Amino acid sequence: MCTAQPKKEGDNVPKTKVAATLALGAAASLLAGCATAANGDDGDVLTYLESNWFNSLYPPAAGFYPNGGVVNQLTDRLLYQDPETLELEPWIATDLPEVNEDATVFTFDIRTDVTYSDGTPMTAQNIVDNFDLFGLGDKDRLLNVSEQISNYERGEVVDEDTVRFHFSAPSPGFAQATSTYNAGLLADSSLQLRNEEFGPGNAENVIGSGPFVVDSETLGTDLVLKAREDYDWAPPSLEHQGRARLDGIHYTLAAEEAMRSGALLSGQADAARTISPPVERHLKDQDVQVVAATANGMNNQLAMRFNHPLLQDIRVRQAIIHGVDREEIIRILLSDSYPLATSSTTSQALGYAEQPGAYTFDPESSRKLLDDAGWTPGPDGIREKDGQRLSLWVNHALPQPRSKEIVTMIQSDLRELGIELNMVAGDRATQNAAQKDINRVQLMHTMVGRADYDVIESHLSVDRRDSLLNNAGDGTPIDAELQALLDKVVSTPDDAGRAAASKAVQDHLTEHAYTLPLFEEPQVYALAPHVKGFDTEAVARPSFYSVYFDREEDK
Repeated sequence: MCTAQPKKEGDNVPKTKVAATLALGAAASLLAGCATAANGDDGDVLTYLESNWFNSLYPPAAGFYPNGGVVNQLTDRLLYQDPETLELEPWIATDLPEVNEDATVFTFDIRTDVTYSDGTPMTAQNIVDNFDLFGLGDKDRLLNVSEQISNYERGEVVDEDTVRFHFSAPSPGFAQATSTYNAGLLADSSLQLRNEEFGPGNAENVIGSGPFVVDSETLGTDLVLKAREDYDWAPPSLEHQGRARLDGIHYTLAAEEAMRSGALLSGQADAARTISPPVERHLKDQDVQVVAATANGMNNQLAMRFNHPLLQDIRVRQAIIHGVDREEIIRILLSDSYPLATSSTTSQALGYAEQPGAYTFDPESSRKLLDDAGWTPGPDGIREKDGQRLSLWVNHALPQPRSKEIVTMIQSDLRELGIELNMVAGDRATQNAAQKDINRVQLMHTMVGRADYDVIESHLSVDRRDSLLNNAGDGTPIDAELQALLDKVVSTPDDAGRAAASKAVQDHLTEHAYTLPLFEEPQVYALAPHVKGFDTEAVARPSFYSVYFDREEDK
């Protein structure tokens, strides 16, 4: 399917743009004939370039940005979360839920006029079946429990337009969880799939009630969604209602950034994700729109595995924190789209608590801390103690922007202090395995996006991501106080209590020097001038429902 045609010679495309694009032979081969035609046979189909390809369209596995970028278009949710205010609003539910005093029972009134793209109705039983799967998982089918849903016990059909969910312990984050793409509602047929049937090559199996449906797929490189003609149940607060404004979305894999930027500048693509700071500045100069959407939640940071022998002394951890010049990293490698972190959570996150002066760059203080801890420079400048070198390992965080370059700068800063930092090499599978092993990764380059207080628990809890590796191996936390504080975040029924608990966690991380927050990480998108109405959901996955083309912008 061709979704576009290249601009004709002389159509207001500067020669420098054309030259840059012509240099990209691979891009021309891949994308030729697939830009958006002003009056093409396929109508207004947005060509969207992805740097990575989706690996699962099972909603609880949609945290990987390419996954969520598709699931967000195919599915609706019980509630809608305003991406700016983070307020929850009705969507498939007709109102916010009724919640009991200890946040263990949630009751929703639901619409009864919604259908899935296969024509089947969205019923109360279907909604309960969705959350029974997302909240309990299915080991036989290798389908995991949603990270956003804690303490789930069971769903209940009260009547045809009322559903109720029961929890074994307070779960105040559940209402927000129902607004995320991880809780995208699926038709009965999709709820029967196995894990592998949600993977690449099987996109047509994923039947949602959203504004777009899967039209075609080329394994690993190409996915076409088309607008659902009868869609009429968008969140009531949105200005646009009814059918999506676009006729479709054409996802294309363009792993190389030069390919993505070249295709945008030549008119062969309409939008792209993963725009690096140097290219961001260049595209702005060429009148391409650049949108930096905040990924509310945990900042881009180094999580220190404090139980490793080399990091058990807090003075070593403090030395690392004060030995990294974060402002220089942002100045050289990033842009104004990446604010300096002032806590382990982003400044717009629910529960954010600033940590004044906690992460100042003070290499002299770092050297004194290391001296006091008994680490003395060896023959090659790397510090030694009791015959052991102060040599640590960090992962290459493939999904994070410029991770390799950032780690390289951190390596240089720490080398000046006498700390050797090595980076794990290898692909995503290698990195994922290394991150779980304290002997392979002692400093984890990481971040987590979620627009709820619970994100800090998702990041650090021993039974969640456990980025600090606080699990002693049998589920028992090494730092029991930290785990107790995290449990309080997800079990306190009221917002004020949850905010206080989140602040207590952030204070604890600072007091014990467990993390080095680097910067607030956005998702950066580039959009052709004619693309209007683009938005993201609350953790920066694209939302194409309200997007439309204004051709006057191309003239």
